[in-house]
Amino acid sequence: MKALILVGGYGTRLRPLTLSVPKPLVEFCNKPILLHQVEALVKAGVSHVVLAVSYMSELLEREMRVQEQRLGIRISLSHEKEPLGTAGPLALARELLDVDNEPFFVLNSDVICDFPFKDLLEFHRSHGKEGTIVVTRVEEPSKYGVVVYESESGRIQHFVEKPQVFVSNKINAGMYIFNPSMLSRIQLRPTSIEKEIFPVMAGEGQLYAMELQAHSSTRRFWMDIGQPKDFLTGMCMYLHSLRQHAPERLRTGPGFLGNVLVDPTAQIGENCTIGPNVTIGAGVVVEDGVRIKRCTVLKGSRVRSHSWLESCIVGWSSSVGQWVRMENVTVLGEDVIVNDELYLNGANVLPHKSINESVPEPRIIM
Repeated sequence: MKALILVGGYGTRLRPLTLSVPKPLVEFCNKPILLHQVEALVKAGVSHVVLAVSYMSELLEREMRVQEQRLGIRISLSHEKEPLGTAGPLALARELLDVDNEPFFVLNSDVICDFPFKDLLEFHRSHGKEGTIVVTRVEEPSKYGVVVYESESGRIQHFVEKPQVFVSNKINAGMYIFNPSMLSRIQLRPTSIEKEIFPVMAGEGQLYAMELQAHSSTRRFWMDIGQPKDFLTGMCMYLHSLRQHAPERLRTGPGFLGNVLVDPTAQIGENCTIGPNVTIGAGVVVEDGVRIKRCTVLKGSRVRSHSWLESCIVGWSSSVGQWVRMENVTVLGEDVIVNDELYLNGANVLPHKSINESVPEPRIIM
């Protein structure tokens, strides 16, 4: 089987991290976002993954050659010369996708969840139509485009953009499966699959919805992790899922609270309190007396003694000084130095900066 991942965009919402690394290679819970997806696809029987790329593709290509060998699959890159939206990349990769009349998966590169690919394939085959999209329940449907479908069969009736009165609380979760015949609907030009292709398919009775939670005994989680606050929320959900399915991967013992994921090469000092909901990457050094909760600390960073971090992302090879307090979705880009005894509140710091004064109000430091 085949799958197409829409890697495309510049990852602007996840800056400053994406100024150093293409978004799919940013580590989410100590593994590049893209690898969470590719490994789940391989488990479901996919042997050929196509990445629709435009930006920083050399880095991606290098990393994917390594993963091809490791996973024993084929990974192809389909290069966009101009942004093609969410449907155009399918037309561009038509020759790779339309080879054996088998259905293929498509997914957005920002989605993290316990991927339901086997259930999706089974459900898709059971109704026999051209396409199936995964939908997920949300608390506030008025912020999204919602999907209205027959609950028994899953047949989609129509879509409503940001409804002001309640019509549905199910939204498109950014994961699809299609028969190759649907490719004839898409021309090679910038096209939105959600606005231009799906409504036509639904009108012809060719598009079905499968709810993410429907085929699982435990509640499945889902998050679009394309911006820092959602990245951290997604991390909390992922760590909770690890607690249920692979608790041995989480760090326990004195000083660790709740769900904490620590790379074996990281060093943690004396009298620290780490957690709940913390991910610490490879080669990270946390000195004595540090308090960290609801944070991701990326590879090669150092947090010096007696600092206090909550709801932060610390970029690669950054250094947080002694007695520093950082909170409120502060994000440090790569190689940032925060000097001792400073307070950072919602700061967004671009790579290679040195911070010498406190940032009491949220802002971008350029």
